[in-house]
Amino acid sequence: MVIVLTGATRGIGRGLAGEFRARGHEVVGCGTSGGDVRCDVRDREQVAKLWDTAVERHGRVDLWINNAGITHARQPLWELDADEARRVLDVNLAGVLNGCAVALRGMAAQGHGHVWNMEGLGSDGRTVPGLAVYGASKRALTYLTQALAKEVPPGVSVGLLSPGMVVTDLLLRDLNPRSRRVFGLLADRVETVTPWLAEQAVARARNGAHVRWLTGRKILTRFALAPFTDRKVLP
Repeated sequence: MVIVLTGATRGIGRGLAGEFRARGHEVVGCGTSGGDVRCDVRDREQVAKLWDTAVERHGRVDLWINNAGITHARQPLWELDADEARRVLDVNLAGVLNGCAVALRGMAAQGHGHVWNMEGLGSDGRTVPGLAVYGASKRALTYLTQALAKEVPPGVSVGLLSPGMVVTDLLLRDLNPRSRRVFGLLADRVETVTPWLAEQAVARARNGAHVRWLTGRKILTRFALAPFTDRKVLP
């Protein structure tokens, strides 16, 4: 299987790229400063070149994963720098719009393919003070994916990947010390989540699919077992 992965140079993206390759898949990963291809997802022309590169190398694209995302300083909106807020929206939402548009157009032409969009904080409607812009970008992404599921042509599909709370730079940035106990219970390391996520991304590539690592049942179980476990996932 040929897989294109944005934001593949760190965190979940880097972990997924390694897991896919270990399973024998061909991966074309991109980042703004490295990866197999350098690509700024805010620029649709660069995203189109990413597609073209994958097709030139491997003849097709079977899976496209819009993983690239950034966060911002944990501040109320009126205190957040305007340029920082705009950059989060440009990467997390406009970047995914670009990825979806390019990938779905190419997949429609080749007659098959699946696009995964990566959920995050805010996708389920939960709100966190100081992260309004990031959460809004992820909430919009969920709506976008659900809407696209009704637009795609035969043979082409879209779905949502939800990795839960993963210990990456995005999670640790401005982590509230008062939240460490909860995060310690619910968060997982990249190397714990990505093997499962990679398997599910391949096996469950169906239109409207929603793959969740941190389910409600898992959350309840972790809180119930908290007095008897000593999870050490945060640095």
